Amino acid sequence: MWWVVVVVAAVAVLATYLTWTAQRVDRLHDRSAAAARALDAHLMRRAAAAAVLAEERQSPELYAAARIALDAVPEEREAAENDLTRQLRSVPLSSDEPRDDAVIAASRRLGLARQVHDDMAREAHAARRRRVVRILLLTRRHDRPQFFDIDDPTLAPAAAVVGPPPAAGVAG
Repeated sequence: MWWVVVVVAAVAVLATYLTWTAQRVDRLHDRSAAAARALDAHLMRRAAAAAVLAEERQSPELYAAARIALDAVPEEREAAENDLTRQLRSVPLSSDEPRDDAVIAASRRLGLARQVHDDMAREAHAARRRRVVRILLLTRRHDRPQFFDIDDPTLAPAAAVVGPPPAAGVAG
């Protein structure tokens, strides 16, 4: 009779573990999808801020890059965002100007959103590689999360140079 109790306890423990694992996989994929939506929103905000800056500065190259980034389909999104980042780096930005500051702040938030998104995708990929998850097909309802590989979008305002740069040399 004691072996029935052991079998029931083992089945209960196994069922609990499998339920917990399935819920964890679902949560990780939900969090990854939420991070992807947040990343998309930050990409749009940065491109919109860059378009406004381009109109103010009358920069057709920057405006074109911003419009391409705003209108890009998912397959072309990384290339469009990298091009926009290169265009933004070629423009001198000052933290004193409100339009420049908006682009700098949007770029910083985008860098953080990209990092969070890639971390969530990495966690979901790690959960997908577990043997139990693969055997029981616990990811069949979820698409595989994609990484978003772009250059670091963080921008820095141009430094104001007051005097000549300090000379590097040996202190005497």
